[in-house]
Amino acid sequence: MKIATWNINGVRARIGNLTHWLQESAPDIVCLQEIKTVDEQFPKAEIEALGYNVETHGQKGFNGVALLSRLPFDEVNRGLPGDDEDEQARFMEGVFSTPKGALRVVSLYLPNGNPIDDPVKFPYKLSWMERLERWARQRLELEEALVLAGDYNVIPEPIDAKNPQAWVNDALFQPQSRQAFRRLKNLGFTEAVRAVTDKPDIYTFWDYQGGAWQKNNGIRIDHLLLSPEAADILGSASIEKHVRAWEKPSDHVPVAIDLKLEAA
Repeated sequence: MKIATWNINGVRARIGNLTHWLQESAPDIVCLQEIKTVDEQFPKAEIEALGYNVETHGQKGFNGVALLSRLPFDEVNRGLPGDDEDEQARFMEGVFSTPKGALRVVSLYLPNGNPIDDPVKFPYKLSWMERLERWARQRLELEEALVLAGDYNVIPEPIDAKNPQAWVNDALFQPQSRQAFRRLKNLGFTEAVRAVTDKPDIYTFWDYQGGAWQKNNGIRIDHLLLSPEAADILGSASIEKHVRAWEKPSDHVPVAIDLKLEAA
């Protein structure tokens, strides 16, 4: 079973790229971030025509996440618990049946947090990560295959940036952000890409400015974290870098894993 995550950076602007990629890559479950549309305007018909079930948690103009799945949804949960006043659409969990039990897949879009001296934005990022850690700890108690996939807006280590020094004043590379990511991992998650390779120069995001793509001046901020039950059946992990060279690309590319799992 192939599960992929992709910050699409505007699904309506890139629906052609999305449908082309779905046919080329043939994932079974897709986690999208930054769909930048309300649910009613999400281009469901084009995606459903390719055999996917579609669930969205949209927001006008920015944010928004979605799950696309060849499997039927058993359950869908929208919004990260822990703050009833948080209206930003950044989290959605889908539950699916497999021969090995329940599979839970989350599409998440962590806050950017910049600028770090803003009295709201960086504290919001850190508090959101604390809520995610609390939620994940509870979910791990179920002892089910769980995949937390999305744009974490965290550069975990210096090796995950072409030029780490350029990011020292950025929220994505602050010690507090990286520590929060490590705390989440240390609950018992496996970071899929680093489970299969320790190579440098492996990125998932290249800015539109300054020829970043042409210079491979990238960062790795899109991650899939696997519960022990999911890590036990990890077959492979890959970054589909070539998608960044397409016309009208997102500044992110898909990251995918293969689990040794079949649909029920």
